[in-house]
Amino acid sequence: MDLPHHGYRSTKQRTRGVPPSSDSVLFDDTSSTAPMNNQGYYTPAYTPSADMQGGSSVNNLFDDPMANAAMMYGSSLANQGKDMVNKEISRFMSLNKLKYFFAVDTKYVLKKLLILMFPYTHQDWEVRYHRDSPLTPRQDVNAPDLYIPTMAFITYILLAGMALGIQKRFSPEVLGLCASTALVWVIIEVLVMLLSLYLLTVHSDLSTFDLVAYSGYKYVGMIFTVLCGLLFGIDGYYVALLWSSCALMFFIVRSLKIKIIPSTDSMGTGGAKPQLRLYITVATAVFQPIIIYWLTSHLVR
Repeated sequence: MDLPHHGYRSTKQRTRGVPPSSDSVLFDDTSSTAPMNNQGYYTPAYTPSADMQGGSSVNNLFDDPMANAAMMYGSSLANQGKDMVNKEISRFMSLNKLKYFFAVDTKYVLKKLLILMFPYTHQDWEVRYHRDSPLTPRQDVNAPDLYIPTMAFITYILLAGMALGIQKRFSPEVLGLCASTALVWVIIEVLVMLLSLYLLTVHSDLSTFDLVAYSGYKYVGMIFTVLCGLLFGIDGYYVALLWSSCALMFFIVRSLKIKIIPSTDSMGTGGAKPQLRLYITVATAVFQPIIIYWLTSHLVR
């Protein structure tokens, strides 16, 4: 009797596939040319010859005559530019002349301060020369310097800050305005003096540094005036203002009278030149007390 095929499960065994032989390769092995990194990406192989070729190319660049010529040309241009800059700076400011005005010592500073405050006792105002060159300030007390004006200017600014702080009026803006105003007044005074000497054709051996020095000596009197005002009140301020103004005017007149050299003009009216020299000297001296009062009156109340 035939058995029903419903639910019949075949007992025939399945044959397992034979693994492929080692000779059949699906993909080519590229490990010899580009090894894989940890992330599974191929990285280019390191070739020492490439680095060696790069170093040789750099050496060839320096050995190239065209490159050496370009470097030499660039260096020469830089040196020429440096020389031009130094030349332009020397036209307006000579470092050797600037060093001359700072060639001071303690003995000179003390003597100069005494002359500025007590000029009436000083007799010899002549500036001494050595082989047509003026002696340095440390060798001649009558020579102008820039050390005392510079230190006096800084001291004046610090004293102004202290005076404003005592009066509860200190602020950086007010102190900056005080410093800039004092500096601008010196610049204006020097420019006016240079313009006056040029327009009136008064020949003199005064340089720009000389005028800055003589204009900066007023800060010594300003310091003395402010100190007396802080210590002795408004009465002490006016007494110190009168003394410092008279001393500074006397000092300016005696100093500029030696520096300004009169000359005769072509028309033979040489008598006008000494008068012009006197007018310029007196005007410069009279202008000093006005600036002192303008820059110190607001510091003492």
